[in-house]
Amino acid sequence: MTSEAKAKMRNKWQMPDTYVIIFFIVVLAALLTYIVPTGRFEIFYDVIGQDGEAIVRVADNAKETVQIDGDDYTIDATGDKTYVFKGDEEIGAIKKSKAKSFEYSEGEAYKFKVVQIYGSYITEGNKTRIKLFEKGGGLGFLNYVYEGFCSGDKWGSAVGVMAFILVVGGAFGIVLRTGAIENGIMHIISKTKGYEIAIIPILFFLFSLGGAVFGMGEETIPFVMILAPVMVALGYDSIVAVMVSYIATQIGFATSWMNPFSVAIAQGVAGIQVGSGNMFRIIMWIVFTLLGIVYTMVYATKIKKNPQSSLAYETDEFFRKDLEKDKDQQAHFGIGHALVVITLALGMAWIIWGVNVHEYYLPEIATVFFTIGLVSGIIGIIFKLNNMRTNDIASSFRKGAEDLVGAAMVVGMAKGIILVLGGTGAGNETVLNTILSGMANALNGISPTIAACVMYIFQSIVNFFVVSGSGQAALTMPLMAPLAQLIGVTKQVAVLAFQLGDGFTNCVVPTAATLMGVLAIARLEWVKWLKFQIKMQLMLFIGSIAFIVTAVLIGYN
Repeated sequence: MTSEAKAKMRNKWQMPDTYVIIFFIVVLAALLTYIVPTGRFEIFYDVIGQDGEAIVRVADNAKETVQIDGDDYTIDATGDKTYVFKGDEEIGAIKKSKAKSFEYSEGEAYKFKVVQIYGSYITEGNKTRIKLFEKGGGLGFLNYVYEGFCSGDKWGSAVGVMAFILVVGGAFGIVLRTGAIENGIMHIISKTKGYEIAIIPILFFLFSLGGAVFGMGEETIPFVMILAPVMVALGYDSIVAVMVSYIATQIGFATSWMNPFSVAIAQGVAGIQVGSGNMFRIIMWIVFTLLGIVYTMVYATKIKKNPQSSLAYETDEFFRKDLEKDKDQQAHFGIGHALVVITLALGMAWIIWGVNVHEYYLPEIATVFFTIGLVSGIIGIIFKLNNMRTNDIASSFRKGAEDLVGAAMVVGMAKGIILVLGGTGAGNETVLNTILSGMANALNGISPTIAACVMYIFQSIVNFFVVSGSGQAALTMPLMAPLAQLIGVTKQVAVLAFQLGDGFTNCVVPTAATLMGVLAIARLEWVKWLKFQIKMQLMLFIGSIAFIVTAVLIGYN
């Protein structure tokens, strides 16, 4: 490369790194503390009876007793939690920062539920005017990284979410080290010779399931290395390889009912039960996965008939030449690999059961993932999968966690933005509450259906700048969840708008590092990929709007 060419490369504009984007958002947030006054919302706790009507409304920091079916119940909102007593016996509590509702039944008989709601916005016009640096554990502009990393507890953002990401990443590092996933795919490919088209729905389904269950994304990079030449050898192209792997995972990611890196975090930040609303999301996942399969199969059939029509035909020549000699290579999928896959499946079932029956959250789910990784590693050693030895469990766990350190740090830095704006306490004097009130006023008069669609478009735009699903959840859900309540949309719909906006745009935005890595491996130029993706993005957009509108109309909660 000539010195002139190198100079052009250096001068070429590059998309700023996520950390750089967050830094400048923190700069903006700090400036807002000098311009925007702080404010708060009145908070109440409504006791909703069997008829759906409010029996009594209790103000935050107040305490009140109400009689229901001849029994005395006390709602005590004077502490960090809002406690519910039957006589002198505590029967439940709501953590104020999570804003979860509490439902009480005796046997199968529903009695009542307690719900946190927002009242009027109140401001005295004060401004926080954040300093450049604060000592003694205070929050200044330059403190945002450390304070963001240390904020919260093991149950949520940021420290709990960061630890969760690292543990899950390490666990899957062990699973991938066994080679069970990779060899399973190659085994499926070897069994479909003569029925090549059948491999597309099988792979698409499996990768979509991976995206839905454990947020598979970065893990597709090694699979594209395998699938790109295989798909070309089968008469398709590298675009099909990207579709059945990375794009399938993003469809699963966007429509997931349990993705620990996206919907689970968003639900936790929004203050709703993790794993709630599963059936609607499962239906959505099935619909979008089927749409993706059909779209990919139609395209693949077209390429099979006329390979020269592919946008990747010229670049695929590399694969046609390089892998011709290896086209008949078989993959070994033995008992050990099968046991790893079974371990993964049983672990997923454990999580689903725990979330629904025992309300598992970040600590429990992370522990289950760690168990999956540990058991998979032991199986790998016993069956000598990829020549695994004891130290490989440690090194692969370290490597898996290492791959997600960047994502974990994004969560902490994003929390720093919220802290600069005053935090997420609706009852506290913060700049964020003033912004929320302004957004609510801007959407005032707009129907909840249109407002929900606007929220979806907003999340899609934000994803261009903050691609990390967990980071975007930590950044936007503290804003979107209470905003949803203010404009008459359920928090569940707000989470839905987030996950659809975050997931589907990962298929096309150039700021998505994994997408760009996958395209580089498949030797596809982003501009050509964009040309291919336009029609699919339109289909996904229409489908997303349809599901969001449906969710609003049915009161999805």
